[in-house]
Amino acid sequence: MSIAHPYLMFLGDAPDQLAAKTAQGVAHWRPDWCVGQLRLPGCKADLRLPDMTLDQARAAGVKTVIVGVANRGGLIGQSWIVVLKQALEMGMDLASGLHKRLVDVPVLAQTARKLGRNLFDVRHPTRDFAIGNGKKRGGKRMLTVGTDCSIGKMYTALALEKEMQQRGMKADFRATGQTGILIAGDGVSIDAVVSDFVSGAVEWISPDNDADHWDLVEGQGSLFHASYAGVTLSLIHGAQPDALVMCHEPARPHMRGLPHYKLPDLQACIDANLAAARLTNPAARLVGFSLNTSALDAAGAERALKECSQKFGLPVVDPVRTGVAPLAEALARV
Repeated sequence: MSIAHPYLMFLGDAPDQLAAKTAQGVAHWRPDWCVGQLRLPGCKADLRLPDMTLDQARAAGVKTVIVGVANRGGLIGQSWIVVLKQALEMGMDLASGLHKRLVDVPVLAQTARKLGRNLFDVRHPTRDFAIGNGKKRGGKRMLTVGTDCSIGKMYTALALEKEMQQRGMKADFRATGQTGILIAGDGVSIDAVVSDFVSGAVEWISPDNDADHWDLVEGQGSLFHASYAGVTLSLIHGAQPDALVMCHEPARPHMRGLPHYKLPDLQACIDANLAAARLTNPAARLVGFSLNTSALDAAGAERALKECSQKFGLPVVDPVRTGVAPLAEALARV
């Protein structure tokens, strides 16, 4: 899928800021694409974007209304439907990362079909994929991997895209999750791809390219997470990475959602990811670490970064606190 911008971020009646985290991610990484926000009565979220009506959005050239709010169960609120239908009637497309699909709301599907508008349910792929073949492709690929889920893999890849492009390097973020797709404007949400075809889907989003071009592939899950290790392994094989960046949160007490599982030993995690990567790229290497030190104070964060760097002899960053310049420099040497 390829989603047209500029965007209007629809926040509906989000009860708090966390409920709008998808919209917040898009607005943070693609501020030039996000021209405004539309909030219904009772909305408690705010992206610090101009509040707009649909008339104002149309005048501003908005091409897609992004449903950037999530609720329990990933449902499309009844109070949203009349607004979303009106957006279609005013010439805008709709995009959503919710579990409930836009195309399954009869009035939205009928209106879009009648007017030739697009409904993008980014969590649900709209095409078939071939089975992965592991054949060598031109260009270079970096994959963010991690000791756990929700640890900074998407943020790290996006920060690297920005840093590398500023340095004049050829680099593009390749989205593999719904929020990443809304940020990138395209991609494949691989957790919704039938398991046999996940590696093929990742090969498809990172095809042959110029020898000096980097695809920065968004990682998912962890090889050590009992719930998601399968999709992680297929992603690693399909990405065929030349370089891995290991993401880790040193203060995390246990695997996300699995209090009976401790975080893996960092060296064991490195070894497992490199072994998996070398099935489709024998030259795969670890180039550095991205630590999420949000739970640490400044002194604790500095200590964690220094200790990791001294132990492994590789660049270690926190994308929020320090930026990712050392990782970009390491990739330039690959």
